[in-house]
Amino acid sequence: MFKLKELAERDRLLKPGITVVDLGAAPGGWSQLARPLLGPKGRLIALDILPMEPVPEVDFIEGDFREETVLRALESKLQGSRSVDLVMSDMAPNISGVDTADQVASMHLAELALEFARTQLKSGGAFVVKLFQGEGFESFVKDVRKLFETVQLRKPKASRPRSREIYLVARNFRVV
Repeated sequence: MFKLKELAERDRLLKPGITVVDLGAAPGGWSQLARPLLGPKGRLIALDILPMEPVPEVDFIEGDFREETVLRALESKLQGSRSVDLVMSDMAPNISGVDTADQVASMHLAELALEFARTQLKSGGAFVVKLFQGEGFESFVKDVRKLFETVQLRKPKASRPRSREIYLVARNFRVV
């Protein structure tokens, strides 16, 4: 939650009245922080493979984002394409302890989140995703730069200094 708080304050990501999708939402900290900032007209839809305690005024879908039926359920809650102002993804794979496999799995989740953002974000929308520096990282950042006007990498103070974890904040989506 502290990582999102820092990112949201620095980059002014959460505004009243916007629609937000929170991918990898459990245990719910990001949704709890974001929801009050969206005001009564804002909307937040959270999704995770793990269960999550209910958060008032948050639509939660429990399921695997990689499955077509779960993705379709999320899209139906959005009631039409290009309705999302911000996609935030804190998804991470179950860690196996094999660095190469974990990096590949992590980048796969980031790519899925980017594909979702590419199809659902409004023009001018924003995308925040947790990444781990390693194989595929530079290529992913390059792909994001093609879709957004501004792309910045952030290492929140709440992240452990030695962690390879980093957040990509992309703003001003160009609808393609």
